[in-house]
Amino acid sequence: MELLWLAVLLLLPRPGCAQGEFTPQFHPTLQVVPLNSEIRIDGDLSDSGWEHAAVAANFSETNPGDQIKPPVESKALITYDRNKLYIALIAYDNPATIRASWSDRDNIFRDDYFGLMLDTYGDASWGYELFVNPFGIQGDLRMLANGNEEIGFDLVWESRGKVTDSGYQVEIAIPFSSLRFPNKPEQTWRANFWRDHQRDVRRRYAWAAQKRGESCFMCQWGTLTGIKDIRSSTNLDLLPAVVAYQSGALKDGDDPRSTFHNGDPDAELGLNARYGLSSNASLELAVNPDFSQVESDATQIDVNTADALFYEERRPFFQEGSDLYSMWVTTVHTRTIVNPAVATKFTAKVGRTNVGYFLARDDNGLVLIPREEGTFIGENTRKSTTQVLRGKRTFGDDSFVGAIFTDRRMEGDGNNTVMGGDLALRFTPHYRIQLLGLASRTTEGTDTLLTAGAGQRTIERGRHTLAYDGETYWGHAAKATVVRNGRTWNANISYFEYSPTFRADNGFITRNDRRWVESSQGLIFRPNRPGLRWIEFGLDAGRVWNFDNLRKDEWLVPVISLNTFGSTEFWINYLFSRELYRNIWFPGIRRLELGFDTRFSGKVSFGFEGNYGREIARGGQLITPVLGKGGRLEYYATMKPTSRLALEPQFEYSHLDFPDSSRNIYDVYVFRTRVNYQFTREWFLRLVIEHVNAREFDGVDSYSKDSYLTLEPLVSYKLNPFTIFYVGSAHNYWDQGKSGHYYRTSQHFFAKLQYLIRA
Repeated sequence: MELLWLAVLLLLPRPGCAQGEFTPQFHPTLQVVPLNSEIRIDGDLSDSGWEHAAVAANFSETNPGDQIKPPVESKALITYDRNKLYIALIAYDNPATIRASWSDRDNIFRDDYFGLMLDTYGDASWGYELFVNPFGIQGDLRMLANGNEEIGFDLVWESRGKVTDSGYQVEIAIPFSSLRFPNKPEQTWRANFWRDHQRDVRRRYAWAAQKRGESCFMCQWGTLTGIKDIRSSTNLDLLPAVVAYQSGALKDGDDPRSTFHNGDPDAELGLNARYGLSSNASLELAVNPDFSQVESDATQIDVNTADALFYEERRPFFQEGSDLYSMWVTTVHTRTIVNPAVATKFTAKVGRTNVGYFLARDDNGLVLIPREEGTFIGENTRKSTTQVLRGKRTFGDDSFVGAIFTDRRMEGDGNNTVMGGDLALRFTPHYRIQLLGLASRTTEGTDTLLTAGAGQRTIERGRHTLAYDGETYWGHAAKATVVRNGRTWNANISYFEYSPTFRADNGFITRNDRRWVESSQGLIFRPNRPGLRWIEFGLDAGRVWNFDNLRKDEWLVPVISLNTFGSTEFWINYLFSRELYRNIWFPGIRRLELGFDTRFSGKVSFGFEGNYGREIARGGQLITPVLGKGGRLEYYATMKPTSRLALEPQFEYSHLDFPDSSRNIYDVYVFRTRVNYQFTREWFLRLVIEHVNAREFDGVDSYSKDSYLTLEPLVSYKLNPFTIFYVGSAHNYWDQGKSGHYYRTSQHFFAKLQYLIRA
């Protein structure tokens, strides 16, 4: 009985302040007045222009406290002139405990940070997030209606900050030419000022208080009024770039002792141009664009997967307006455009209607063909032309109806077209429905080189061949979901189906011939005590059938997660599953997974996650799949010995044994570390080191053994997100058979100068 009472006491909320002591403000309104003097962005708030600025105060602690008075005070000042929006952020705090570092932009989110969230159209379809750390280092994101964020989103704006005796303060200037907003004499914008205060626990404070359980986050922001007669964004942005490079590689990639050949140095010119037709519309053109990403994608372990690997889009050209193309079925994934020679894009918003279109000519289009039990990856040796047209009309609060059309045509012959629509309806503060329907039409080409390796494999149980032989077929995809968001109970239930012939060549569909139902339920309790901030109990379940109504997969996953001392989160779950794979029924799939993440210190944060149990051996050289025993472990950390030096090691290990554990099927580990030294706000030095070690059963009685080493040094100067200069290199080494001797397989030297010209 005593233990029962103790459990009840732990789950009871911590008493807050008495009602008379603090009153949170919901949906506050702030009248912004124009600037009557000069403001210089230098972190010093003594400029006379701040004297008559509007003041946002009375912040609430939204997490872990439930709209209570924060332990420290926050204040925001805001004013404007015809060209810019000016904001001063004042964060009161003990300066000795402030977490701040000098870093590249967008790497501030483990520091203390403060900023503005802005919905200029007021329809909760998307919003700007502009944050700064105590030194004024910027972090900007785009918030989507579903609550996700795009960290690759970038704007041009100014900021400077400094730590003071009473905390820290930052000045910000945002050019109206960097924002999109309605063409009206006076603006009415949804907005919120938001502060992250990371100490013993990660506390979050907001000017506009938030009701827990409301499914629409942006709908609860405050309102800015009084911004009048600001200039529409009709500016012309030119982004010329010159790229120089030199590469070398082994003449025979399979023979480490073959001659190493260095190519001649070369250079290319490119141009990106963006014209703001109005504050609501823009047109972009990229000619011979350099879509290099400065840093290679982190290696993913793929020895036991039949699906293609997904990589996030990080190229700036495709990120403007990318929220418009985000759908519950990944119909548009711009990483399928590998090497475009020319690309153009148009985005516009008229009232509550969004329209987006882009066209790209790709020299190396990626071929992904989904199948019932995995993805076939073809060659990317043919040129292709991609077109995507998307429209969305918002209505009510956080609801919309949309349409999509995509088309990709391979040079010579072969094309894929997808068309359809989607609907999101928020019909109560807690409930919403999501509907989607897509139809695809695929006409194969006759270039068998694109599907080399397909052999005699078929799709739709023999009705069509996998190889490109000129066939034409239609397919479809559909989704229906009901979602509940509440203070304590969150839930959803979804139905999906992908027909056996559904393809989206401009998207990312790894499997088809599937119908499935899945549901998740969660109960969250928030005691908000030092040893237990919150605890959540969840249950995920699902079942999959193919289009012959043959049961393919089913699972049940109970989950427990909690937050405790030092801003530390733990989670644990256990998978119960049964699956039909390659006509073999595997009833005993079991896997325990657990992990934690902690930010107990401004100098060190780390975490790990891992699993162990029984899973199907799908990849490699096994003729017959088996239910192996093994697991995966991933460790990651961020260490900041000084305010300018950051070390980010990552380690991932995965292995699987035969059921009797007498032999190993595979084991792979990846060690990757990123070292960054920030000399100034603009200059930094970065080194990436990655080591991959792989051992895999060859299907007979021996093992393939390989080890790879990659070094990527880089020096970069970044005046703003678009005016950049960098010089770097990449060096790749291979140890065939893990003999202990590494051979150089390739190397690349490169430099880029890109400069933003804004007229």
